[in-house]
Amino acid sequence: MSKRIFITGSTGFIGRKLAMKLANQGNDVVALIRSQAKAKDLIHDRISFVEGDLFAEDALHRGMENCEEVYHLAAFASVWAKDNTFKTVNIDGTLNVLKAAKSQGVQKVVVTSTAGVIGPAIDGPVNEETPRQVDFFTEYESTKYESELKIKELVAAGQHVVIVNPTRVYGPGPLNVSNSVTKLIKQYIAGKWKFIPGDGKSTGNYVYVDDVINGHVLAMAHGRAGERYLLGGEDATYHELFDTIAEIGGKKYRLYHIPLGILLTFGKIQLFMAEKFGRQPMITPGWVRKYLYKWSVSSAKAQNELGYEVTSLKQGIKQTVDWLKENNE
Repeated sequence: MSKRIFITGSTGFIGRKLAMKLANQGNDVVALIRSQAKAKDLIHDRISFVEGDLFAEDALHRGMENCEEVYHLAAFASVWAKDNTFKTVNIDGTLNVLKAAKSQGVQKVVVTSTAGVIGPAIDGPVNEETPRQVDFFTEYESTKYESELKIKELVAAGQHVVIVNPTRVYGPGPLNVSNSVTKLIKQYIAGKWKFIPGDGKSTGNYVYVDDVINGHVLAMAHGRAGERYLLGGEDATYHELFDTIAEIGGKKYRLYHIPLGILLTFGKIQLFMAEKFGRQPMITPGWVRKYLYKWSVSSAKAQNELGYEVTSLKQGIKQTVDWLKENNE
């Protein structure tokens, strides 16, 4: 049956694909957008727009009117901000969405968080219940974690909210900050990527974007209120990642190992320049420190409870490379 569904973050990497999938399934999707110009790739007979942001209460209430479901994907995921933007958007903005959803009688909400809230894999792959053993590396992680705590309180008060935690997402889509892995793939196959952080043995978990989209839909249908579900893909070291890209792309390029000490110094300089002149840094010390750890992830809970499925890294990268070539990206 067709549903009326509200979505934030609909012009983003994941949000756009999710909105299109829901509309193609015959649902009526109401997308919160900042401007019509940002929504030019969201044209669909079953997608309508409400202009505003996470703090435009009237837009939120109008958009959610008669909606059964809400997907909240909008977030601030930059490397750095000169003010309280992380807290304002990721915590206060999320609470505004959930408050409006409750007021409008929305039955279910899925909120997109990040696997980064759980932390690195100290004693083997992390799962949803793994206690965090090190401090947060970035404000993005810490504010997403705080928003999850607020969500738990609302669930305890009777609201149905499910949290999904994607890992490092890649695949066809806008080459923006949320799709940095695909940008890396593009640069490597063009012979423009030259280095590997540290010794190249740091493990990451890479998830194909279509799996994340399906995971959102499955979480809405089958997720338990108050639970988080890791939406992961395949673990790979940097060496394994680049070897796979090289195999698919058809050419292997020489890469240079950059000692983490040098990267850390560079990050400190970048942060100093950002704080002094307001210039967006390429990387910060917190982001560099993430390279010191392994980020292995288990998606067993999502697979067992939701029916979530994982695309292999090799298959996902092949589809991504094919798309890059077909679209001259």
